[in-house]
Amino acid sequence: MLNILSALIGLVTLILMIPAVLPLLGALNWILVPMALVGAFVGMVSSKNGGRNFCLIVAAFGALRLFVGGGLL
Repeated sequence: MLNILSALIGLVTLILMIPAVLPLLGALNWILVPMALVGAFVGMVSSKNGGRNFCLIVAAFGALRLFVGGGLL
């Protein structure tokens, strides 16, 4: 059950990251990356790895976007 919750948190975070790809909205990733990491933590408690891995990929995408945009863009 926690694996499904983790995957759901990752999916919501990924959907919210779509506007954060646009210029001048990249600072939204400062909220979304920790949200994905919370989902990864919930996935670590689960016995399966799918939700955790998905959340880690979403967090990595958001962190890459922050790195490319210099932390603000």
